[in-house]
Amino acid sequence: MEKTKDAYELDLNNMPQHVAFIMDGNRTWARQHHRPKYFGHHEGTKTVRRIALECNRLGIKAMTVYAFSTENFKREKSEVDYIFKLPAEFFDSYIDELVRENVQMLYIGHLELAPESTQNVIKRCVERTKNNTGLKLVFAFIYGGRDDIIEATKKTAIAYKNNEITLDDITEDFFDDQLMTRGLPPVDLMIRTSGEVRLSNFLLWQLSYAELIFDDTLWPDFDEAELHKDLAIYQHRSRRYGGGK
Repeated sequence: MEKTKDAYELDLNNMPQHVAFIMDGNRTWARQHHRPKYFGHHEGTKTVRRIALECNRLGIKAMTVYAFSTENFKREKSEVDYIFKLPAEFFDSYIDELVRENVQMLYIGHLELAPESTQNVIKRCVERTKNNTGLKLVFAFIYGGRDDIIEATKKTAIAYKNNEITLDDITEDFFDDQLMTRGLPPVDLMIRTSGEVRLSNFLLWQLSYAELIFDDTLWPDFDEAELHKDLAIYQHRSRRYGGGK
């Protein structure tokens, strides 16, 4: 059994295929460090890079980060405007490194609702990394779990109305393929930072049988050691999917 050489003795043969993150605590981090609240989002982009590279090294297939929810439009306009500038900042700083490390960039959500400049940056990065075969780094951008399910239901209804499918064709696997995450491995582990204990409309269908970890660490402080700790917790859990021991 191959293991990593760290304090948590991770089993490289028992890694989650897909880890999802609710990156909480950016504004709290900024307040604690006596910086403008938006500065926490800036620091949080460094954590995305750090954790993506480590997930890639560990052989994890996909990592989805909750970058901007459908509800985040309720925040102050100045904060929303700043968040929409972050993709350009992130990709300008790290895209060359991510390309070298064979990371593929993807997004889910309603990117069309973002400013055109933000759309163009993200689409360029998706195009540039489309042939990479390592970690799939997925940005959930203007994404909501309920909306994802509603949109999938609409597509299913249209297919049925057009006599493309029958009722018997509508299975869990079929519905999975209508979701924005189609083509990605099932989510095995969801980590939310900053100590908040809720899902906040994130990947509601996809998290049905995922392991959930609510970590007290603020996202800008979340590092490789913290990731290893949470992965060790995951590896010590028994996943029965509703079955017995």
